[in-house]
Amino acid sequence: MSTSICESPKANVVATAPPPTAQDLWQRYHQQADLSTENDLIERYLPLVVSVLGRLSMTLPEHVSHDDLHSAGLVGLLQALRNFDPTCGSSFETYARVRVRGAMLDELRRMDWVPRTIHEKARKIQAVMGQLEQKLGRTPAEAQVAQELGLSVPEYNELLDEVRPASFVCLDSAGTSEDGDTGSLYEVIADTSEENPVEQVSQRELKKVIFERLKELPEIQRKVLALYYTEDLHLREIAEVFGLTESRICQIHSQAILAIRAYVQRFESGLVKRPATARSA
Repeated sequence: MSTSICESPKANVVATAPPPTAQDLWQRYHQQADLSTENDLIERYLPLVVSVLGRLSMTLPEHVSHDDLHSAGLVGLLQALRNFDPTCGSSFETYARVRVRGAMLDELRRMDWVPRTIHEKARKIQAVMGQLEQKLGRTPAEAQVAQELGLSVPEYNELLDEVRPASFVCLDSAGTSEDGDTGSLYEVIADTSEENPVEQVSQRELKKVIFERLKELPEIQRKVLALYYTEDLHLREIAEVFGLTESRICQIHSQAILAIRAYVQRFESGLVKRPATARSA
């Protein structure tokens, strides 16, 4: 009795190459800068655009188009890819985050989404803070600012909530002119296509002024700014760290940013001494 043995054919095993790493893509991009590799890099860093938009959108009114901001962020990401210099010492993520945020802020300024009345109220708070600081020789407390404004502390906190849209982009655009136009302080990474020694010196000096000012803020304000801008935590997460409400964290943030802006304005008006430059040994 013969036995028929059916041998199943061996399955065709196709070796699947592992997806390219970021380093592989960058190496290929620097070698040939082709459109396909550029698209692959954009795809890899898309979550960064979403992250920046998510943090920024917490402060925006409902009528602001998130799609427009996302598109602006993609343009910022593309510019970052094309301008990034790997020898500059910073990571691409750090560089790109600044460029993406800057592009979104430029789009917001183009939209003119913050009413002029909000800018005016924010400037009034800053002016009072500057006057009190000059008189007291230190950062004024909330109660002191509220009293100078003729408000109770709860009313002052409500005012901080009202000007929050202006103050949340203040670290990115801390300089203000009389008509409400803003200039960037956060975006301290220079455009690789331009070299302006005077501007670079000015930026370094302004950064030093802000850092010195940060040292004088109340501890909780310093920590909130550090967690928000350096650690990239959301307001809800920061509130959990301190055991406070998200609204209270927003108020602390606004108070700190307006204090910094008031100090910067005094510096630019010549009312604050310029920071001492480091002397070479």
